[in-house]
Amino acid sequence: MKAIRIMILGCLAVLELSACSAQIDDVKQQMAEIRKKPRGKVEPPPTFTPMPTFIYAAHQLRSPFAPPLTQDEIDYKNAPKVTPDFNRPQEYLERYNLESLRMRGTMQRPGSQLFALVEDSDGGVQRVKVGNHLGKNQGRIIQISPNQISIIEIVPDGRDGWVERPRSLVLTEN
Repeated sequence: MKAIRIMILGCLAVLELSACSAQIDDVKQQMAEIRKKPRGKVEPPPTFTPMPTFIYAAHQLRSPFAPPLTQDEIDYKNAPKVTPDFNRPQEYLERYNLESLRMRGTMQRPGSQLFALVEDSDGGVQRVKVGNHLGKNQGRIIQISPNQISIIEIVPDGRDGWVERPRSLVLTEN
């Protein structure tokens, strides 16, 4: 039984080799045809021409990578310098953020100026007039109308300076 298997395997090996020899002859023939063809020329790589160097000598000018100045920035440079008065005694409503204060109404005696009523976050109501300060950013009241309090705050501008910012409190009835 073992001898029969060996004979069958031997016959299969001979058949495979004879089939491969025909393919090998075809491959050899194709390679011979390729070798007979004229060889092509490989073009040399293009020559590299160096770019001329450029020296940026305009250091005093604006960087070409920075955005140009806006009109606001130009106006800022020409604006008067503002500084808060830290030596002034702090008023009661300067303890609170402006966002936590609410205008609750106005009152006026005959022949006198208009006062506004401002509620703080603790629920207390304070009477204020033009010139009083409120909020944590040196807010100064510049005008009181029946429906609104106009305020000018002095806030940092991000450039080691200060700038005035208008704000307002509007009458709320809730």
